[in-house]
Amino acid sequence: MQRKVVVVTGANSGIGLALCERLLSQDDQTRLCLACRNLQRAEVARSALLSSHPSSDVSIVQIDVGNLKSVIRGAKTLLQRYERIDYLYLNAGIMPDPQISIKAFIKGLFSRRAISMFATGEGLLTQKDRLTEDGLQEVFETNVFGHFVLIKDLEPLLCHMDSPSHLIWTSSSNARRSAFSLVDYQHRQGQESYSSSKYATDLLSVALNRHYNKEGMYSSVVCPGLVMTNLTYGILPSFFWKLIMPIMWLIRVVTNSFTISPYNGAEALLWLFGQRLESLNPLAKYHSSTSGLGNNYVKPIKMDVDAESSDLFYEKLLELEKQVRKKMIPGN
Repeated sequence: MQRKVVVVTGANSGIGLALCERLLSQDDQTRLCLACRNLQRAEVARSALLSSHPSSDVSIVQIDVGNLKSVIRGAKTLLQRYERIDYLYLNAGIMPDPQISIKAFIKGLFSRRAISMFATGEGLLTQKDRLTEDGLQEVFETNVFGHFVLIKDLEPLLCHMDSPSHLIWTSSSNARRSAFSLVDYQHRQGQESYSSSKYATDLLSVALNRHYNKEGMYSSVVCPGLVMTNLTYGILPSFFWKLIMPIMWLIRVVTNSFTISPYNGAEALLWLFGQRLESLNPLAKYHSSTSGLGNNYVKPIKMDVDAESSDLFYEKLLELEKQVRKKMIPGN
């Protein structure tokens, strides 16, 4: 049997690294590629994985999905290295300079919406976005567009009717229709760029299935739940997390979206590895869930998306892709 080729963006820490460890524990014959922005951190992650799985094939490619030149160079490397890619985990993401309203936090903590507030950050979290050297909003480029360009460049490795490939996006419970606008899909005017970008990935996944299933490429979306990673720890001061952590463990008794650890958060990402693609629901988001007793399972929940909006967004991304590639060609 041919060994599966798996590429994971943002694989050097958090959910990405936990996924890589779990993938190799399940099948150490997997050809795993860590697609990371920082090569030094990627090498540390690779060494840690090989210490646990010394016979595994673990490689590295430098890809910064917030930099289109890096994405294009990384895609060329992958095209030279592999004949096909079976799984592409689109996991890398940022939430720069998150701000939280302490007043709203305290008020919500003692209200009926406390659980929802913790799980989604709705009404609490804002971010300060900025422009990248490509002239795009940083959160949009990193969380959405950089991955889109990567997929387009890797089409020769992903589109195979004989054995379909699987794109798997790490989305969020913070992905909300109310934070996204087709008119301002980069979220230049708002302050919830993370929520907007994650809703955009949900829309994009639906559109990719509509356009690429017939070519042997499928797309799914995952919500890892509330996971304690570097991204999460940046929201509140460390002493605050220590203060509320016992509360979070108690809340997990009644809501299973508090996965807390990266290992638990990677549950749905791992579950999708090996699933029969035709049986998956393209309109579902697969949630990692953990019971109060610590048992992990996957819960599919219908996404708040529609085909018309997803197709319109897809067309906008195609047009943006043409524009940015034209600018990158010398002489234009």
